[in-house]
Amino acid sequence: MASPTERNDARKGRKFRPGRGPSGPGPGRPQRAHATPADDWIWGWHAVEAALANPRRGAPSRLLATPDKARQIEARFGRLKALEVADAHQIGLALPQGAVHQGVALRPAPLEDADIADFEPRPGAVLLVLDQVTDPQNVGAILRSAAAFGVAGLILQDRHAPKLAGALAKAAAGAVERTPVARVVNLSRALDELTSAGWRAVGLAGEGERGLHEVLDGAPTVLVLGSEGEGLRRLVAEHCDELARIPMPGGFESLNVSAAAAIALYEAARPR
Repeated sequence: MASPTERNDARKGRKFRPGRGPSGPGPGRPQRAHATPADDWIWGWHAVEAALANPRRGAPSRLLATPDKARQIEARFGRLKALEVADAHQIGLALPQGAVHQGVALRPAPLEDADIADFEPRPGAVLLVLDQVTDPQNVGAILRSAAAFGVAGLILQDRHAPKLAGALAKAAAGAVERTPVARVVNLSRALDELTSAGWRAVGLAGEGERGLHEVLDGAPTVLVLGSEGEGLRRLVAEHCDELARIPMPGGFESLNVSAAAAIALYEAARPR
């Protein structure tokens, strides 16, 4: 006896194929696109809007938007050659599973990296250095805090840093476009170059003898943060002028690195 699915398919003139119904990879169910690496895309309204508004980027190669978002884009940026109107499901197929794209996704022209020689050691200026912080969500959240506190730039190690796109750009909510990012081969050498140029390098570490509030003095400062768990690597710590700690009177000495960065930047922004 035919099953209800077989009978329904027969009425519609389709041949029933076991295992290829609505939940399988059968006809009418588009496959997830893999031609473009997912981390080449930026998604989410704030991240995409900021990328389109950034004059340091060239013309995007693709821009997918739902009809409502397409109208918003055209109202602000005019007609863009790369714009393709699509439904939310079609946009999701170009992105990682579960990406919250808010009806818009962009494959942008790349941003050029900054050069550490471009960072001017002005009084009160702050740079951030991340030592093997590889989680895109954390780096994106740190960039968001960096933009909020007017950080002069962010420095990453080239081999151990995510692209400035994908989940990182979504977490940064547009801050990728506001904070210059430099990538270097060797962090220890980069710290030496910065201190020679007039910066003072302060590494955040639980074993620091003084609290961060005692160390900061309003001079141009490089704040160096290590990965969660391992913290700063020994050689990187040795190339800092001083190690400082964030006092935690609650007795639970475990902060997410993006939370530690936000606290450190708030402390650095206080008038001195």
